[in-house]
Amino acid sequence: MKKFIGCLLVFGILGVSVFISQLRAPGDGISPNNDSSTANSASNRELTLEVKSRNPWTHLRLNNDPDIFRFAIVSDRTGGHREKIFSKAVEQLNYLQPEFVLSVGDLIEGYSAKTDRLEEMWKEFQSFTSKLDMPFFYTPGNHDLSNETQQKFWEEKFGRRYFHFIYKKVLFLILCSEYPPGSGKISKEQQEYFANVLKTNSEVNWTIMTIHKPIWTGDIQKNGWGNIEKMLAGRNYTVFAGHVHHYKKFVRNGMNYYQLATTGGGSKLRGIQFGEFDHISWVTMKKDGPILANLMLDGIFPENLEIPETKESGSITKKNETYKVNGIIYLDGVPPVGAIVNFYDKPSNLKSPRMVADGVVEADGSFTLTTYTRGDGAPLGNYMVTLTDNGPKTIQKTRLKWKIPAEFTNASTTPLTAKVSTERNYFKFEINSSK
Repeated sequence: MKKFIGCLLVFGILGVSVFISQLRAPGDGISPNNDSSTANSASNRELTLEVKSRNPWTHLRLNNDPDIFRFAIVSDRTGGHREKIFSKAVEQLNYLQPEFVLSVGDLIEGYSAKTDRLEEMWKEFQSFTSKLDMPFFYTPGNHDLSNETQQKFWEEKFGRRYFHFIYKKVLFLILCSEYPPGSGKISKEQQEYFANVLKTNSEVNWTIMTIHKPIWTGDIQKNGWGNIEKMLAGRNYTVFAGHVHHYKKFVRNGMNYYQLATTGGGSKLRGIQFGEFDHISWVTMKKDGPILANLMLDGIFPENLEIPETKESGSITKKNETYKVNGIIYLDGVPPVGAIVNFYDKPSNLKSPRMVADGVVEADGSFTLTTYTRGDGAPLGNYMVTLTDNGPKTIQKTRLKWKIPAEFTNASTTPLTAKVSTERNYFKFEINSSK
């Protein structure tokens, strides 16, 4: 009998302590509502535990605000896409379970007016997106809308080239930088559309924008971006773009602009230092703005650690054989750290030289060239060599302050040359800015 009474007292104390914990911290994510009909509601998530004078946790403010949501963004798939990358990303998105997925364009290789070829490309791409557990929102890129035939294909398949939607008091603007094809502009019609959208949705907490080309780096008065920024004045917003295949963050008007890397698109894949990698951008949307996490595709695995095999073919252009190229360069007797060494050639069918390979100057002045994949060197041939100060800064910073003479920055005027052969290719360059 005594044991029975003792048990009642213990359970009674526990019950009181749980009841007290529910009363003392309702604002900490603990709900006293035990109604099973509302238990699964985002606004009625329950936490039941015993609170004592000392407790093994930091606090009980659960990160479960009903206004918080998470979505993902995929970047360029094309421009010489690599096999089994984007299709793998689709599988990985289903592991991650975002509420929806945005894109920044360049979804098919495009650049064709052959209807059967375009049908084949879109059928393949839509076979990927159809496997997603969540909605996928299309943003057009230059590969998707490169000519009038492709414009008609887009209209037949998706209708609008630009649109908007609202989710949990966040306004999403999907812009088109490719009308007319390849223009890199936002048409007057589109500007008027978004002016009206912004005017009639002034009470949202935040605005998220996707556009293929980061046209804010160009002449914003001519391409229409200047007008878009005027419309956004006084708002909280974030912009996502692709096209360049290099990750970079910009800050304009106190707001964050992101130029994403790739999700299978053409890339030398030299890593984070170069902003060259395959990723999914994971966005947690809170009332005071988005929190961005870049998830590398080679680090996302299911619970069994096995990535399903896919059948996505690649579209890499035919490669020339490359040979390792290393060297060292000095500017006024010191290494121009972070600058770029560029190797140019000039095929007879081109009007101007083309950049073939490049490499970043390291702290000791050394550099290693890349043409296709990290450190693979350059094809055989004679090259004009330039040095430029626009290194692959993934986060926008003050430009490098190297005073590189103008003649060394242009392939048509540089006095630096190099010949890549089958033997050891090591070059030493000296630049004097006073000459």
